[in-house]
Amino acid sequence: MASSTVENYLKAILHLQGEGASGTTVGEIAKELEVTPGTVTIMMRHLKDRGLISYEPRRGLSLLPSGRVEALKVVRRHRLIESFLVEVMSLDWSEVHEEAEILEHVISDRLLDRMDKMLGEPTHDPHGDPIPDRNGVIAENTAQPLLEVAAGEYRVVRVSDDDPALLGWLNEKGLRIGEEFRLTHPDRAAGLLELARRGGERLQLGFQVAGRVFVEAV
Repeated sequence: MASSTVENYLKAILHLQGEGASGTTVGEIAKELEVTPGTVTIMMRHLKDRGLISYEPRRGLSLLPSGRVEALKVVRRHRLIESFLVEVMSLDWSEVHEEAEILEHVISDRLLDRMDKMLGEPTHDPHGDPIPDRNGVIAENTAQPLLEVAAGEYRVVRVSDDDPALLGWLNEKGLRIGEEFRLTHPDRAAGLLELARRGGERLQLGFQVAGRVFVEAV
């Protein structure tokens, strides 16, 4: 198993380069992991020597197929752990991200498989993120940020999981994965969106929150 440091770098690169093949940069990784560019450069040379990334100094970098496989293994562990903590341990979805960040580096493959079976082999974690399967295949993410869609009928399918305060606020408002609503015409000048929920209740979201809630059309 790779070290926790290597795993964190691979996961960061995967997150930053997204679904495309455009790659990322040393500066972006340094910002993501809150380390110095010099520290990132040393690690990039190490990852290149191990055949995990394509990297040339002062140019972009990207995961090679072997590096993507390793990164997706970490993502799978993280999201299955989050699911286990919510479904079995009854933790709130606002509490599990940081716990999973720690546990993803110490859970064995054998224990992870047992957890997966106990959970019924879920395809998505509690925040709506797709869970890679054992072969590293991950479902395509087609959800759009609520901030970017036009007025219409939508369903919440994913929420950013790295802000406990946001998740706690959504809990308080009862806005969870799977909820359906109508987005009325957004008030761009005021920086507000209004959701008409089933039962007639209305909920206003600021643009910052709306940019971290992802939806699909109903």
